[in-house]
Amino acid sequence: MQYESLPHFLKTGQAALAKGPVALIFAEDDVEIESTLRHHLTLGFKSVIAFMPPDFQIDTDLAETIHRVPLTCAPRAVVFDTINRIIEAAPPLWMYYCYNAEYLFFPFCETRTVGELLAFHTEERRSAMLTHVIDLYAGDLSAHPDGVSVEHALLDRTGYYAHARHDTAGHAQDRQLDMSGGLRWRFEDHIPYARRRIDRIALFKSKKGLTLQPDHTFSDLEYNTYSCPWHHNLTAAICSFRAAKALKRNAGSTFDIPSFRWRNSTEFQWTSRQLLDLGLIEPGQWF
Repeated sequence: MQYESLPHFLKTGQAALAKGPVALIFAEDDVEIESTLRHHLTLGFKSVIAFMPPDFQIDTDLAETIHRVPLTCAPRAVVFDTINRIIEAAPPLWMYYCYNAEYLFFPFCETRTVGELLAFHTEERRSAMLTHVIDLYAGDLSAHPDGVSVEHALLDRTGYYAHARHDTAGHAQDRQLDMSGGLRWRFEDHIPYARRRIDRIALFKSKKGLTLQPDHTFSDLEYNTYSCPWHHNLTAAICSFRAAKALKRNAGSTFDIPSFRWRNSTEFQWTSRQLLDLGLIEPGQWF
């Protein structure tokens, strides 16, 4: 299904928002759009809604499967505004958002659907799930100068840190952490401070009055917590080439980075088992 604009989608596309979970995928450029869409379709989302410029091309089979909304995802505030307008228009349902060249993984996602994941999470009285954005990058930048290689992707197996999150008065926020690591940590001189965090509440349940803020947190503080007060909850990961793309496209950083490899680089196996073993996703009480 193709729509003329975001207002047209909000007016006529209610069927796409009738039942969750719904995936909202924002194409900032034309890199790995199709692999991103196909990956999330296999996870079991009831609807996959792709926001991209009209001139971006995708295969016919994908065009017939997804809901496509024309949108230029720049400046970055456009994405947050779009999500908030969809939250306002949608009934209470589970949503997920990411950008192109980003891939959601959760514990045992090879055998369990995202719907099963979120049904279990709902039973634990949770309305949001923490995801860590794990940077992927090409091992050979001479062969892949944009930093993207799905076939030969690497990630950092160590170097991830958590810091207590504080409010404007300096008080630690209950069950909230600022996470850092990956390319944003190793090449922090080229990353604005406000964009170095790798935590994102990418899975959430919409409700009246809820808004997503420009730092990827929500107006409801409980949505920003990593677990409930009584035990650990599930977490997921978004494996993402987004930082690699930005670092290699930016004239201020690309010539300073001949390679993303370091001693703690390891090949990404595209499995949830690897992410569990590295401690990058948490199964909680998920059996």
